[in-house]
Amino acid sequence: MQSTQSITIPKKDISEPSFRHGPGGKREYVYPGNADYIRGDKIPRPPGGAGGGGKSASNEGDGQDDFVFELSREEFMQYFFADLELPRLVKTQLLAVPTWKNVRAGWAAEGTPNNIDVVRSLRSALGRRIALGWPLAAQLREMERQLEQLKKDNVDAEEIARLEADIVIMQGRITRIPFIDPFDLRYINRVKQPTPSSKAVMFCLMDVSGSMDEQRKDLSKRFFILLYLFLQRNYEKIEVVFIRHHTRAEEVDEDTFFHSTESGGTVVSSALELMKKIMEERYSPTEWNIYGAQASDGDNWTNDSPKCRKLLAEDILPKVRYFAYIQVTPEEQNLWLEYAQLAMGSPELAMKKVDSAADIYPVFRELFEKQQAAA
Repeated sequence: MQSTQSITIPKKDISEPSFRHGPGGKREYVYPGNADYIRGDKIPRPPGGAGGGGKSASNEGDGQDDFVFELSREEFMQYFFADLELPRLVKTQLLAVPTWKNVRAGWAAEGTPNNIDVVRSLRSALGRRIALGWPLAAQLREMERQLEQLKKDNVDAEEIARLEADIVIMQGRITRIPFIDPFDLRYINRVKQPTPSSKAVMFCLMDVSGSMDEQRKDLSKRFFILLYLFLQRNYEKIEVVFIRHHTRAEEVDEDTFFHSTESGGTVVSSALELMKKIMEERYSPTEWNIYGAQASDGDNWTNDSPKCRKLLAEDILPKVRYFAYIQVTPEEQNLWLEYAQLAMGSPELAMKKVDSAADIYPVFRELFEKQQAAA
């Protein structure tokens, strides 16, 4: 994705709507009379479509270009994922090594140069100059008034000279007040505060069995790419576990998850078994917010689907915050039917169908739409 993209809106789409009479039809108008027409005369109706038009150049008239603006990748992601969140995310216990964040804590008289608050320092300097200079300035004004009065009264020149010397001394005292002093400097003060860590992990389970043709795999990958971008954009600290499965399941890295061509039969329970094992070994539900997202065509080995429902009901759903199942076919396959029985009494299980690429984003928004806080 490019760093920025130009978005063009045709000028006809940004004009305000208005109502007016269209061409054709019969309407009556009343016009003022003139030398050719008197009261009661009727003007022949011009034939429809008599107007002319064209796109040839002209030296008259004004125009308006299409509205064009730049949209950065960050702005696009902000609008794309607005009002979305991981459901039921809670802050778990503090880690043994807590997470710290720097927060503003007023100002300090000492600090490093890069933390100087220029505006605050200049304001402090101005206050000091006013406090020190105002009494001296008042004395200077009084001395200048006395000097002016002495000159009017033709007083002895020696007294005038003495007063002028005092004025020069006073002016010097005022000019020696520094514009800014080390005492004026103010530094932004920051302190570290421990923050609770919302540790979260997302399990991505993708079916790559033989029944998943290229179109279905493409739909699954598109959904998981969207999910991965959402997690990276909205959550600073989150772990993602990628699991691919056919008759057997394995944990893979991001590149293998999206680009490997390995395939085979279909045993969906292998992926759920692996997810259960990884949770037990690495992700305690008391410390982690655990999420799962599974994409499949639902065409599972018949005897394996009840096992999947049992695994989900007993070992996974009690430990996760949310589990989303995406079926990339419109038909209700045996795995869908098993999950549907479980979903009726499990609010943490969500099920959606995706039949085309156009369905992915609306379904994604439904699955991760921000929940309204309870009143």
